[in-house]
Amino acid sequence: MKIGGVRGQLMKGTTPMLILSVLRDEELYGYEIAQLIRDRSGGAFGPSEGALYPALHSLEAQGALKASWRDGDKGPRRRYYAITPTGRGLLAAHEAEWASFSTGVLRAMSPIHE
Repeated sequence: MKIGGVRGQLMKGTTPMLILSVLRDEELYGYEIAQLIRDRSGGAFGPSEGALYPALHSLEAQGALKASWRDGDKGPRRRYYAITPTGRGLLAAHEAEWASFSTGVLRAMSPIHE
């Protein structure tokens, strides 16, 4: 597997957790969500539209997000997303799973010291 393939798979697997984490504090629309993920990661990664919107719709279908249309200040209407109590529970589960997974990966990758 190419290194880029690993990055893509990791991004795909973590996109729902990243979306929920940026919505923890405020309601945002799609572009703002992607931008905030990019900003928080220091530009290391950010979801493409092709990954972001299916994940948003899936989270909404699961009851983790609620969405509402609002008129834009200087442009078209925008769909804003807010995390729900179900979404907060899902985020907590994702965070615990990620902490366990990432700790295990780091341990497995550490050299053995004699």
